[in-house]
Amino acid sequence: MRTTDFSKAPPQGQATAMFVGATRYRGPLSIVVLSFTWWRMVRDMKRMRGYRWHKVYWEFPFTLGTLAFFEDRDALMRFARTRHHRRLMQWVTDGTRNATGGYIRVYNAEPEGYSNGVWRAEGGGMAHIETFTPLSTESAGPPVRRP
Repeated sequence: MRTTDFSKAPPQGQATAMFVGATRYRGPLSIVVLSFTWWRMVRDMKRMRGYRWHKVYWEFPFTLGTLAFFEDRDALMRFARTRHHRRLMQWVTDGTRNATGGYIRVYNAEPEGYSNGVWRAEGGGMAHIETFTPLSTESAGPPVRRP
C-alpha cells in the first residue's frame, strides 16, 4: 500500500502543502470583527487554483485555528498574498488590540505515502506493506511481522 499516486485520494490527500495556524483573540468582540473579513477571505481561498480543503478548529476560550491544504507550496503562498488575507494579518498583528498571540507552520508532503482500499490508485485493494518505512538512521525498514 505504499504509493506515490494519490489521484483517488480525497482533496486533502492530494495536497502537498499544509498550513497549520492558530490565533488567540482578545475576546468575543475581536472574533465578531474578524468574521467580516474572514468570510471574504475563505470565499477567495476556495476559488483559488491549488486550494484543496480546510478546517477551522476552536480552543477555549478565544483561540481559532486553521488546517488548510493546497496542491503545492506555491498555491499556498499565492493565497497568503491575497488582499483579504493581508488585511486580516495586518489586523491580527496590530499590537495586542485584537489578538494576543498566534503561530503559523507550513508543512510539505513527501512524494510517497500510503493508501488502501477505495483511495488506492494502483491494484491490490487493501494490500499490506512488507516492510516498515525506514527511520532516518536506517537504510531499509524492518519487515512487518503479522500476528
